[in-house]
Amino acid sequence: MPTSSANARRSVRVASVTHLGRLLGLLVVVRTADDRPFSDDDDRVLADLARQVGLALHNVRLDSALQASLEELRRRNAELQASRARIVSAADASRRQIERNLHDGAQQRLVALAVKLGLARRLATGDAAGLLEELRTDVQETLTELRELAHGIYPPLLREHGLGEALRNAAGRATIPVRVEAGDAGDVPRYPPEAEAAVYFCCLEALQNAGKHAGPDATVTVRIGAAEGGLEFEVADDGAGFDPAATAESHGFVNMRDRLGAFGGELTITSAPGAGTVVAGTLPVVALTPVRSHP
Repeated sequence: MPTSSANARRSVRVASVTHLGRLLGLLVVVRTADDRPFSDDDDRVLADLARQVGLALHNVRLDSALQASLEELRRRNAELQASRARIVSAADASRRQIERNLHDGAQQRLVALAVKLGLARRLATGDAAGLLEELRTDVQETLTELRELAHGIYPPLLREHGLGEALRNAAGRATIPVRVEAGDAGDVPRYPPEAEAAVYFCCLEALQNAGKHAGPDATVTVRIGAAEGGLEFEVADDGAGFDPAATAESHGFVNMRDRLGAFGGELTITSAPGAGTVVAGTLPVVALTPVRSHP
């Protein structure tokens, strides 16, 4: 119904802006005495406009709530990634500390013991000399096993010389032929320790998988180098291959994804029965100072 102002010179229409029974606002239309009077069509248009405005305001609120939810998800995702990165970094720091302790402690004591047993062997005669030689051999074998254990925990070559040298050493210990291609000049720049450890242990895991499943006649190529905005690697074999869907959740692949994902990286696996396997990864990380190329 029209309402008139106090001086009867204006007509007013008011429409409630609602959505699902909730009042969101009011639409007020005022006409002076010089304007044409409100008609039934005007009332219908105003009512329809109020409904459309109500829907639009509801959508705006939903969009604002969605944006706030997305922002909260981004914040939580960033916190989760940072937490994962701290956990992985702390684990690798513990690995490095254990390796140092083994190298500076138990290994050095075993070296000294082997030397003393060698000296005692020279002074001894008869059965005592044979027994001392056996003990010296046992100590040397134990020392070798301890060095291999320490190397598996965290290779000193990775810490001291970087990815290229560490992966070449790992290739030399593999059960099948492995070729390492490290950068255009035979090596790659140095990266933060957590990035180098992530890539190294992913490559090592892929090499071990190839050694177990690719077949005795397979060969492996490890490629590693700087990529635009980060570091990339690839471990490719020409072996038996497999169905990635059947092994996507295997422990080894989960470990690789977790390691890279902790620092914003990604892992891809390409394989098919009889077509070999390619394990590739990228890590968004900034290089540090470059290392010298090997002669």
